[in-house]
Amino acid sequence: MPIEEKLEKAKREVEREIKIALMDKGMTQAELANLLNESRSKVNQAIKGNTNPKSIEIRKKIYKVLGMNN
Repeated sequence: MPIEEKLEKAKREVEREIKIALMDKGMTQAELANLLNESRSKVNQAIKGNTNPKSIEIRKKIYKVLGMNN
């Protein structure tokens, strides 16, 4: 599998795991963004697997808030 395909697959898996954790907590992305004091668009970018430093920082916060092992 080409590297780009592996990256896309990993991004989809991260997004899937976060969305499952959100559902388990009964929380929306908007509520999560509010809790993290981040914009909904920044949180959405992080959930979608964006690799910029801000998205990575937000993802780490998401993992902590949702009790996910990262």
